[in-house]
Amino acid sequence: MLPQIRTIAVLRSPPNLKPAATQVTGEAAKALGLTVRIYDAGERSTWPSMFAAMVDDKCDALLQFTDAKFAALTTALVVLAVARHLPAMYGEREFVDAGGLVSYGVSLGDQFRRAAGYVDKIIKGANAGDLPVEQPTKFELVINLTTAKALGLQIPDRLLALADEVIE
Repeated sequence: MLPQIRTIAVLRSPPNLKPAATQVTGEAAKALGLTVRIYDAGERSTWPSMFAAMVDDKCDALLQFTDAKFAALTTALVVLAVARHLPAMYGEREFVDAGGLVSYGVSLGDQFRRAAGYVDKIIKGANAGDLPVEQPTKFELVINLTTAKALGLQIPDRLLALADEVIE
């Protein structure tokens, strides 16, 4: 989708982040010949200058780690990324619904449906401690073509065909 990128901005919220996430991201970027620049989200009032720094630091794209802090301010983050012409990848589709470029992550709808099954079993008398722990099984790729056009990006047909949903 962005073959010309060389530097990726990674936006994270350190208080809620396991160090492994940054390490794995750095290793993957290195294997692809990319440079990663880490930006720690502080107070919301600092976000405009942080996004300006991403551009000043010649970041070609943004990878935003998943965090409850970010989920509560979806639109604000999307507006900052689009205003700075930063193609951004998110872990939740809500960011793409709000105008972000692309997301790939766990299907929250599927997670809620599966959780309802657990609630049903517990209400019917199952011991919660006896129920197996399950990992997510459904992930979804969502692409916003309106945002792609606004950023001057052409999304390859092959990627569009792989998407679970394309927003136009």
